Formats: sequence, C-alpha cells, structure tokens
Amino acid sequence: QVQLIESGGGLVQAGGSLRLSCQASKSTASSYHMGWFRQAPGKEREFVAAISWSGSTYYADSVKGRATISRDNAKNTVYLQMNSLQPADTAVYYCALARGGSRLREVDDSRAWGQGTQVTVYS
Repeated sequence: QVQLIESGGGLVQAGGSLRLSCQASKSTASSYHMGWFRQAPGKEREFVAAISWSGSTYYADSVKGRATISRDNAKNTVYLQMNSLQPADTAVYYCALARGGSRLREVDDSRAWGQGTQVTVYS
C-alpha cells in the first residue's frame, strides 16, 4: 500500500501563493498519474489538477492559469503551486495516486489518498 504524505498548506491572504508537496512512500508511484483534489466544508471532493508519469498536465477550469502541477519522479514527489489565491480556494487539499489505467479526473480514479492539508485564504 502506497502512502502519500502532504505538506505546505496554511493560511494566506487573498492574492497570495502556496506550494503544496506530496511524497509517495514507494517509487512505483512514479509510473502513475498523481494529482490533487480539494474539499471545502459542506461540498463534494473535487478535482484540481493531475499529472501523468511523463509530465502531461490537466487542470480544473477553476484553477487553470493560477495553478501549476509538477513532479519529481526521482523523489516520488508531486507539487502544486497555487497563485492568485482567493477565498473560494479555501479547502482541504488531498494528494491522490491514480488506479492503473486511470487519468485521475474523478474521485473514484484514485487508489490512495493523503491525509489532507488545509489551505485557508482570507480577504
């Protein structure tokens, strides 16, 4: 079972930036899509961004142009750089590892989740 350990959340003023990191416990994670979802209070968990093993990236419309996902396969780590943060970005952000053959666009596409890291944006 692969474990995903996130870091980098916090409290940030609107317009600011954060960088989230997620390290997988096994190198096999580098062969699969990895990505980020988020869940705001009272809402469903939603897709934010994903990256393939080769570096192809995919973003939700809500973060496109403000987020950059990247990965370092040598470190089994995926990153999410978020800029121009807004209060609507406030949520718990979860790192995810895709099931085999999945492109990690839906919650059910994930076979492992991190513990979540809180991002709070205040105006």
